[in-house]
Amino acid sequence: MESTEPERRVVVGVDGSPSSYEALQWAARYARDVGGVVDAVHAWDTPSAAGWAGPAIDPELDLEQARERFAAELQAVFPSGPPAAVREHLIEGDPSEVLIRASEGADLLVVGHRGRGGFARSMLGSVSHRCAQHAACPVVVVRHEGHRRHHAH
Repeated sequence: MESTEPERRVVVGVDGSPSSYEALQWAARYARDVGGVVDAVHAWDTPSAAGWAGPAIDPELDLEQARERFAAELQAVFPSGPPAAVREHLIEGDPSEVLIRASEGADLLVVGHRGRGGFARSMLGSVSHRCAQHAACPVVVVRHEGHRRHHAH
């Protein structure tokens, strides 16, 4: 019997931080419970695109490192391989902008509370905060506290 309901889509931001691991686990559990799919999105920026001073770095190398980080996180969260319902997206751009775009048409956007370091946060504002303000769907912010607590905005 074919379902006429639209696909339940859960977008999750993946950046290699501890809270991002927990966000990915939370999103996978939620999608399994509602019979949906997970779009795991890893946004990568070249340092020059972020406006850093310093020597130019080969964008191909940045892409390769981003791909390796993404693969390592998926391997850590899903040791026997990601479920069929998890789709991987490696997208170049500012993480909050990439996730806000990805949230269009999604049921939920799931992000970790802590990003990769104070410098990026102070420069751009928290990715989770920007997503909560501008996403096209409800946002769940998963905190890294060693136990399962989440807050919906």
